[in-house]
Amino acid sequence: MKKRNVLIGAMLSLISIGQPLIIKSGVVLSTTSLMLALPQKVNAKSADKYFDIAYEMGNKGDHKGAIKNFTKVIELEPDNYVAYMNRGWNKSKLGDEYAAISDYNKSIEINPNYALAYSNRAWSKSVIKDYKAAISDYDKVTTIDPKNAKTYLNRGLNKSYLEDNYAAISDFNKAIKIDSKYALAYYNRAWSKKAIGDLQGSIADYTKSIKFDPKYYNAYVNRGNIKKELGDDRAACKDYKKSISLGDTETANWLKGVDAKWCRKMMF
Repeated sequence: MKKRNVLIGAMLSLISIGQPLIIKSGVVLSTTSLMLALPQKVNAKSADKYFDIAYEMGNKGDHKGAIKNFTKVIELEPDNYVAYMNRGWNKSKLGDEYAAISDYNKSIEINPNYALAYSNRAWSKSVIKDYKAAISDYDKVTTIDPKNAKTYLNRGLNKSYLEDNYAAISDFNKAIKIDSKYALAYYNRAWSKKAIGDLQGSIADYTKSIKFDPKYYNAYVNRGNIKKELGDDRAACKDYKKSISLGDTETANWLKGVDAKWCRKMMF
């Protein structure tokens, strides 16, 4: 069975290693008018209008339109660090990570304690494989927001990319301590445990990941791979077939091939 060499990140938002976050005026942090002193009332109204339009465009996938309107916000409010951060997010969605980082830099220059800008910049740095710089940004986030499990997950992922799996496991432990039901933290810790040779510990973590996210078929595949490595073909095959039942087309195609003959006729 082909091994899945993928780590899952911020399913999240990038912050559940997955995607970076975008902030809407009025939610999560604050409105732009509360965060910034506006020189003119008319500018405040115009900026809010463009901000709302840009936000909606970005959420609907019109990232070029969002960038255009966030640029208008910035023209009216040059110190609007949320607008810079959101414009960077849209640039990242278009795959322009270097331009995104430039906007995140500006956001941080205006507000050096803006945790979300550091998180999103870390995401972009990770995408361009600047893992050490990404880790540095996540370090900063942990000092601003030390109770965010997703930050430790993402920092751990970058450490695992550098093959520093013991340090990665330490970060995944911290994520799990904050959120004991964090399926992705168990999943990624299982991956790192496998990398250091702790096969039973890896199986236990994949089992935990499945407990909290029973439809995540990659966990079944990876657990099955380890069971196969340990000689438990029947248990491995059961995991592979479970992953297929959850929609895993890659494993389904493998099961049709010559290499999977040993598993194909097993009944459970």
